[in-house]
Amino acid sequence: MSRGLAWSIHLATGALSLTGLVWAWMRYLLEPVDEFSIVHHPAEPEMRIGHLLAAPLALFLWGLVWRSHVWARWRVGVQQRRRTGFLLMVLVLPMVASGYLLQVTDDESWRLVWTWLHAATGTAFALLYLVHQFGPRLVRRDARGAAGA
Repeated sequence: MSRGLAWSIHLATGALSLTGLVWAWMRYLLEPVDEFSIVHHPAEPEMRIGHLLAAPLALFLWGLVWRSHVWARWRVGVQQRRRTGFLLMVLVLPMVASGYLLQVTDDESWRLVWTWLHAATGTAFALLYLVHQFGPRLVRRDARGAAGA
């Protein structure tokens, strides 16, 4: 994977995760601006728009990463970070599907199902992405520290 693709995926995933987490905080944890408003924070519409614009970009980049990184490493048997990488790819399907279904479902009970599924898989993806990126570095740093002691 090229350095440009790596930085693109980091930025897109970061933007998607940040806008999603901030939008969820605004939407579900804050009180509405006034009693007749459906907006809970003045910046809520911008977070929603940012999240909805970052999602197709991130999905496109994840497709490129699948081809140039995941599948290529799987075929040659690279073991490093395989578990977290595989789990990330598994989480993409329900995260993306529930995100799209949230936008087209009218039935309130199904919207609740898609909301919870999207929140759970999106949060898990964001946290696991950090583990996938920084976990090996932290383990190596601990191993170096233990070897020197």
